[in-house]
Amino acid sequence: MEGLLDTLAKLVFWLALGAGVVFTALHGGAIIWTFRDMRARSRDVLAWIVATLLVALIPLFGLIVYLMLRPRETLAEAYERSLEQEALLQAIEEPEICPGCGARVKSDYILCPVCHTRLKQACPACKRPLQLHWAVCPYCGVSVTPQVVEPVE
Repeated sequence: MEGLLDTLAKLVFWLALGAGVVFTALHGGAIIWTFRDMRARSRDVLAWIVATLLVALIPLFGLIVYLMLRPRETLAEAYERSLEQEALLQAIEEPEICPGCGARVKSDYILCPVCHTRLKQACPACKRPLQLHWAVCPYCGVSVTPQVVEPVE
């Protein structure tokens, strides 16, 4: 009977030791993951420290609180989103393409620099570039003859 109790005590000891090792490994992994995740989501060093300490000092609930409060996007995702927005704004600002060759042209070009297709006409009074289909200059009010755009072959 005494041998059985001794064996049972050793078994419980080894199971408790194994559970402790697993818990310690998971807790350490959660602390490291929190630090790396927060570093990827914020540039604020104090936020890194607070989040890591929260998970380190309150093992399970600290991780749950961190997951609820962490920033939604990483710095890389925010950077990619800003690049996409910048590209969209640039596309809005310079949407003009030459109907003759498809080259990108600026809004104040009168001729395409690549294929020489007429893109706009100059106002006879103020010399500003006008769309070919406009019948009046919006800058000075002078009447102009509308023209048709025909791509160069």
